[in-house]
Amino acid sequence: MEQILEIQDLHVQVEKKEILKGVNLTIKAGEIHALMGPNGSGKSTLSYALMGHPKYHINNGDILLNGESLLELSPDERARRGLFLAMQYPIAVPGVTLYSFLRSAVSAKRGYGEAAKQAGNGRLQAHLIPAREFRKEVNAELEKLKMDPGFLRRYLNEGFSGGEKKRAEILQMALLQPQFSILDETDSGLDIDALRIVAEGVNRLHAEQQMGLLIITHYQRILTYIRPQFVHIFYKGKVVLSDGPELVDKLEAEGYDWVQEAYGEED
Repeated sequence: MEQILEIQDLHVQVEKKEILKGVNLTIKAGEIHALMGPNGSGKSTLSYALMGHPKYHINNGDILLNGESLLELSPDERARRGLFLAMQYPIAVPGVTLYSFLRSAVSAKRGYGEAAKQAGNGRLQAHLIPAREFRKEVNAELEKLKMDPGFLRRYLNEGFSGGEKKRAEILQMALLQPQFSILDETDSGLDIDALRIVAEGVNRLHAEQQMGLLIITHYQRILTYIRPQFVHIFYKGKVVLSDGPELVDKLEAEGYDWVQEAYGEED
């Protein structure tokens, strides 16, 4: 069965205001799509709605992953189905090491948590991927991403630089092996060296796993390293224009003024 993510006439409301106004987009396995648009057009709202953030209420439309509607599924259930979001602003979680977080997430994604058993003290104890097996796997990915293994002992994103946070997100993506990944402004806060390392990691994972990618960005620079096959302009809560990679060059040269002239000023 062909892997496919379909967004159908999606309308999303946030705090009584409709932000998404009929989004239609289809991504197949192995495809790279870029979603570009001016700030405030609703791009991040789309990413959160896809992952099931409770603040974002879907008024109409559907999100289908391989033909299954995701609307009634929680974020963790959507992740188990094969959806992943690399957030624009990854949050810090004091007290939880990156190693513990990754091992728990990978164990849940691969079904180890389904083997939970009743411990002798009456508490539910979840099974985790064997430490030796996981350590070997995570160390291999750390090396590819040029990350110091010492990061694993640090609390999740606490005190991380922008580049470290984004590389930690790509490390999660590498280990979770999703069918479809949404990268929300992944280039935000990265210097040129960190951007190149992150982009190399994304390109490698795309090639190895044939995942579908939706790259949400405001600027061209990440698309210099991760070249999309399809480019969509997002404006006023929906996709207003779709074309090939040449559309990136047009936006870089002319900005978004012509988009506003063609489709009206923001409300």
